[in-house]
Formats: sequence, C-alpha cells, structure tokens
Amino acid sequence: MTAQTGKGGTADKDFSKAEKLRKAVKYADAIIHYRKALKAYKFSDDFSGVLDCFVALGDTYRAKGDFVLAGECYEEGMGIAEITGDVYAEADALVGLGLSIRALGNWSEAMKSINEAAKIYTSVGDEKGEAFSLWAKAGTYRIKGDIGRAVATFQLALERFRKLKDHSGIAYAYCGLGGSSRVARKFKESQKYYRLANNAFEKLNDTFGLAYSYCGLGNARRMYEDYEGGLAYFIKAGKLYKKIGDRVSYSYTLWSVGTTYTVLGKELEAMAYFKESDAFFKQTKDPRGRIYCMLGIGELEYLKGRKASAKKRFEKARLETEKYRLGLEGKYAKMLLKGAESDSGFPFNLP
Repeated sequence: MTAQTGKGGTADKDFSKAEKLRKAVKYADAIIHYRKALKAYKFSDDFSGVLDCFVALGDTYRAKGDFVLAGECYEEGMGIAEITGDVYAEADALVGLGLSIRALGNWSEAMKSINEAAKIYTSVGDEKGEAFSLWAKAGTYRIKGDIGRAVATFQLALERFRKLKDHSGIAYAYCGLGGSSRVARKFKESQKYYRLANNAFEKLNDTFGLAYSYCGLGNARRMYEDYEGGLAYFIKAGKLYKKIGDRVSYSYTLWSVGTTYTVLGKELEAMAYFKESDAFFKQTKDPRGRIYCMLGIGELEYLKGRKASAKKRFEKARLETEKYRLGLEGKYAKMLLKGAESDSGFPFNLP
C-alpha cells in the first residue's frame, strides 16, 4: 500500500522518509517519522494513511523487539481496516499481530491470527501474502515444538516464494529450515540452508538477514563442535543486531555464546552472557528466551557443585514450558533434570 496525501503533503513526506529509514534498519528514527505522519493523517481524516502508519509502526516495533507496542499498533490497524474495508491491510495486521503474540509466548493464539490472515489472502488471491503466512505458520510450529510440521511448512513456503521469484522470502525460508533442521539434529542440512541464506542476504544487502544467517551458521558450527568457528559467527551476528537495535535476536545470540562458553569450560564468561541475555529477554517479555537462560544458568550451577539449586532451576524451567506449552524446551528441561538426577552428562550442548 501507499500512504495517501495528508495536510500540506507533510504526512506523505514523513511516511516516505520513515519507509527509507526502516529499510536502512534505522528503526528508532523511522518510528519518529511514522509518528509524525500518523499525527498529520489523523488531522486530515485520512484513514488510509492512518492505517498504513499503524501497520508500518507494528512492523517496526516488532523488528525492535517491542512486541506489546507492536501488537497495539496492529490492533489499531485492524480496527481501521474493518471500517475502510481494506482486506489486504487487515490480513497484514493479523499476521503481524500473530508474530507479536507468538514472541510473547502465546503460540496458540498466534496460530489463530495467522490462519485467519491466510484465509483472507487466499480469498483475494494474494499469493505473496499466502507464502508469508505459510512462513509465519512454520515458525509457530517450531515454537510449539512440532518440528516435523515446521520443516514441512517451511518447505511449502519456500516453494511458494520460489514460484513468485521472491528472493527475500526464499532467504528467510532457508533460515527457517536451517533452524528447524538443527533442532531435528540434521546438522549438515542446517548448515547448508544457513549458507544458502547467507549468500542470498549478501546479494540483497539485507543487514538483519545477514545477522540472522550468521547466528545460524554459528550454531551450526557449534553442533559440529567447532566452537571457535561458532564464536566468530556469533560476534559478526551480534555486531549487526546491536547496530540495528534488535534486542530479541541479539539476546538469542548472547545465549548461544553463553552455551558455547559453557561447553568450553569458561564458566565465568558463560554466566555473564546468560545474565545479559536474560535481562534482555525480561525487557522484551520473551518467556521462551528466559527458559533457555534458566537452563543455561542451571547447568553452570550444577558444574560448580550447586546441584540442589540447579535442579530447582531445571524444575522451574520445566513448569514454565508447561505453562506456555513449549514442547521442545520441555524436553530439554526434562533431559537436564534426568541428567542431574543420574549425576552425569553435563554440560549439554543444546541445539
């Protein structure tokens, strides 16, 4: 969609500037100009412009890890879309809302929102929207812990993106397949997909995508026990995430570094990274991330001989996975509890 003319054309100018800034991953500056455009569009009763701003703000806040604010913007957009009858924008807002809800730990409600959007895309023949909703659905299956369906759905999304010759979509589908293959313990495939994604993002000059694929490559190397190689990729990813202000992805990178240091026996460094990661996850209200940090810190406590404290952390993590119905993380928590009970197997190198 294209924003409509606001009072004196200032709204369009601010919206256009915000779009350029968002594309350049300057999210904080983009938000300032989206907000200016939104105010001008509201003043001139330009509902189409207001709608564009709310959806764009949702996308930008989500990219920064401000999921609550993102959800509020998407909901505002959905309300206006219902009034104006803009089904395309309504579907875009529904997918965005689903991705925001998912990041806050509610994958079940997220799936409902994404499925609702998919129905709209299908009804209006929006093939790109259908492909995007498949990609979003696949990621939700992964968080649920249904890895088989995640892989199958990412493959479907990849096929759709290839048909559309959507190179960005193809690259993000590769990343999804890379992550899902890793947790399925198909490490060779995981590395292959992340390399394909990394090559594509370099050609597209996509900073976030590059960071995403670097982190994936780091985890792939970690699975092959090439810890130094993994750390080199994590450093590259972390620098880019920090540059664009993506706290969530940066937090998962910090967790990966902490896990690597744990396996290397550098317990002080590992603890520092887990604590920094957990602080960011607390800010962004990401329960899944906090569970991973809980497990990581528990491992370190166990290795230092504080076995009772470690078991309490593992058990608390297990209860949290039940609360949020996280199948994969629940398995990890049980595995660590079993390891602690049998007094063997530490440290684990979680995929």
